[in-house]
Amino acid sequence: MTDVSEVAEHYSSKSLLDRIEAALAEAGAKLPLDLEILALFDEFHIGGRQATEHLLKRIGISAGSRVLDLGCGLGGPARYVAKVSTARVTGLDLTEDFVTAGNALTGQALMVDLVDLRQGSILDMPFEDDQFDAAYMIHVGMNIANKPALAAEVARVLKPGGMFGIYDVMAVDEPDLTYPVPWASGPEQSALSAPQIYRDALRGAGFKLQSETNRSDFAKEFFARLADRQSKADGPPVLGLHLVMGPDTAIKIRNMVAGIHGNQIAPIEMIARLGA
Repeated sequence: MTDVSEVAEHYSSKSLLDRIEAALAEAGAKLPLDLEILALFDEFHIGGRQATEHLLKRIGISAGSRVLDLGCGLGGPARYVAKVSTARVTGLDLTEDFVTAGNALTGQALMVDLVDLRQGSILDMPFEDDQFDAAYMIHVGMNIANKPALAAEVARVLKPGGMFGIYDVMAVDEPDLTYPVPWASGPEQSALSAPQIYRDALRGAGFKLQSETNRSDFAKEFFARLADRQSKADGPPVLGLHLVMGPDTAIKIRNMVAGIHGNQIAPIEMIARLGA
């Protein structure tokens, strides 16, 4: 997908912050906001917080590092990284609604000294060269068709030797998905790519792939647990993914899970290092 306005429109959610704050109040959340409570809806990717932990342990972020979160959404992973490592995290996202709500939540979690979310395109980032020690993106590449341009722009803003972590849904076979899915309302909005496309893009931008992990088994277990909890619940939770993904959240997730079980798509983690 190359039309950034369509990407923003797909993810745009009017009154998002009002909806989130109302749900937090209903759930009895107190200030400063607890990141574990926020993780119920601000880590809207396969595996949630568990997946974030898995990816970031492999990047090796240290205290004082400057870290870039590409496609940061509401900033859930960015706040988690900052909390556990005391790194300074800058997030960039195309969707203004996410950035506005995310910065408000960061303030309510008393983390503005470590986390800053900005609106913009990760294909044309408002940063100078060699600014960041590490970067990561979580479920972002499915909306970016030009993977070589993405990898080149990340390489530009990373310092030599910097680590780049990717956790994306990728095409395992020729996918014939039912839509909507979390990242697209229809096939014309989806930029699913095979792992080899990512490998080639990384290599072309000067990265060396350190590891690659297919996390389909983890995803299946995660969604099985989620379905079990939902079957025992009396309606949707006050705090959940529906706050961000909208009333058709269950349909989007069901279609994505069907694609994973059908071996058409898979959540795949890649860790790469930029050449010195």
